[in-house]
Amino acid sequence: MRLAILSAKTELHSTQRLLAAAHQRDIDAQVINPLHCSLSLTAEGPVFYYQNQPLAPFAAALPRVGHELTFAGSTVLRQLEAQGTYSPTSAAALLRSRDKLQAMQALIGQVPMPTTAFANTSEAISRMVAEVGGTPLVIKVLEGSQGIGVTLAETPQSARATLEAFMGARVNVLVQEFIREAAGQDLRLLVVGTRVVAAMERRSQSGDFRANLHCGGKALALEPSEEECALAIKAAQILGLGIAGVDLLRSHRGPLLLEVNSSPGLEGIENATGVDVAGAIMDFIVAQCAAHPSRSLF
Repeated sequence: MRLAILSAKTELHSTQRLLAAAHQRDIDAQVINPLHCSLSLTAEGPVFYYQNQPLAPFAAALPRVGHELTFAGSTVLRQLEAQGTYSPTSAAALLRSRDKLQAMQALIGQVPMPTTAFANTSEAISRMVAEVGGTPLVIKVLEGSQGIGVTLAETPQSARATLEAFMGARVNVLVQEFIREAAGQDLRLLVVGTRVVAAMERRSQSGDFRANLHCGGKALALEPSEEECALAIKAAQILGLGIAGVDLLRSHRGPLLLEVNSSPGLEGIENATGVDVAGAIMDFIVAQCAAHPSRSLF
């Protein structure tokens, strides 16, 4: 079986783990940098080139692209899909999940989330602040990851100043209710297919409310509740993600969905839990291709 791993950097830990897991299962895996791809749409059908050389169709593709490569990655993935390639994350799902507001619009009313507001004009700032329960509140850039572009506004004045600065720079942000009782902790549940294969609790470092590992947070293995697992799986399925890192907060009103990551990192959660997440991902892809025998011929 031929597998394309869409990644701009072969040396990344997660990419290397996925390659190793693929090779252990005799999968012919190749890292494809979306920036080195070109595409043709002909009367005979879609053609895919890598480094200016035509490539035969792949049985499966696994997108592992950062936010800065969302457009390039989704474009390449869409071309592969047109050739009959399977992906646990479709191009449409990748685009939907990368826009925090679009993802939350798809999830609203179906899973519990912190109250969220969005606007483009400074005239709406006071109303937005009131709708999320006042300050402190969280401000998030719509397309960001690893805690980058996430700030905590402690006062109405700081909230207005930060929002006006973002709006003035034409950076789209949303405002979100601050869950005080979470106390700088969140949960990351790694969903593969219809199950949670690993979970960890992330704790922020002193002086920072963000629990992301890239922001200095610490990770501990976690045994999530049935309610937390059900929420994570449902959120991933609604967004069309066969593989997802789902972040939750524990609140007085139960678990709340924070966000869903379509290309979750593997290093932190594998180190914290000892679970072979890369292997679980490969086993899932193999099983999905086995369910459609024509794919395994590629």
